[in-house]
Amino acid sequence: MSLLTRRHALAVIAAAAALGLAACSSSSSTSSTSPAAGGAAGSADRDPIARLQVMAPADPGGGWDQTARAMAAAFEQEGLARTVQVSNVGGAGGTVGLASLANERSEEFLMVMGLVMVGAIETNASQATLADTTPIARLTAEDEIIVVPANSPFRSMSDLVAAMRSTGKAVSIAGGSAGGTDHILAGLIAKAGGVPATELNYVPFSGGGESLAALLGGKVSAGISGVGEYAEQVKAGKLRALAVSGSARVPGLEAPTLTEAGVDVTLSNWRGVVAPPKVSAEAKQRLTALVEDLHASAAWKDTLTKNGWSDSYLSGEEFGTFLQQEQTRIRGVLQDIGLVK
Repeated sequence: MSLLTRRHALAVIAAAAALGLAACSSSSSTSSTSPAAGGAAGSADRDPIARLQVMAPADPGGGWDQTARAMAAAFEQEGLARTVQVSNVGGAGGTVGLASLANERSEEFLMVMGLVMVGAIETNASQATLADTTPIARLTAEDEIIVVPANSPFRSMSDLVAAMRSTGKAVSIAGGSAGGTDHILAGLIAKAGGVPATELNYVPFSGGGESLAALLGGKVSAGISGVGEYAEQVKAGKLRALAVSGSARVPGLEAPTLTEAGVDVTLSNWRGVVAPPKVSAEAKQRLTALVEDLHASAAWKDTLTKNGWSDSYLSGEEFGTFLQQEQTRIRGVLQDIGLVK
């Protein structure tokens, strides 16, 4: 075979592989640099971004921070960006970071966000809203998990809800920032269990690491967070899982769904990324393509499996429409459980 023919054959094989991958896909700062080698499907004709910045609008240790750092690692591993810098801007359910993003002028910038932020915007009456962003893509979905310390007297959701109903605020529940997914789920559990919204003792923390410390230190009665944040402590026997919030059990965890446990509630968290509000059309297209390449990559698929995250990819205008619908839905839920008027 001639050199020219061999090159042609290799090009055909590479193109077929790229199509196959596409079909299968349905804080303190840290920075590192890696050579643009390999690359995800669809990225062969695009130069890597020179210096990408990814903000987690929360303190280190939580779900947004985990997502931001997982994205950075995959971007580098796949050669999609030469340098990736991850920063943390925590506070108020992500709305402090959102306000910072509203003033960001870089066109190589992404912020991780999700359902938590949608709720926090409402409960904090945030001046910065999702209208101050450029929607890029939804990436993942993750069930919530309800846990108690290993030595807790609560052995089941029935025990926990009964105590909430009989002793009210004596039962404290740790979670993320006020108005976020954890808070929403706590409110829905209380409502389903006949516990008045005024008797719910929800203790918000700005990062998963803080809520975990409160649980392990016996400072709170129970905790709610994404499965990935508490799973290792459950497997290590330091926390007891009472239930998960999705429609099906989570593989590898001995925990029923809330519905199976007698609490008629189903809720899953989702996370995505947005860009600053005033990026050019060209920059928006480039960032959207970058995240699409990330989603199609082997490194990201491995990340989903490792963290137990569900692939929930949605991009472009469809993601923008989804955000508008979520704002309406979550506002209604927050009103129902008494978190906003």
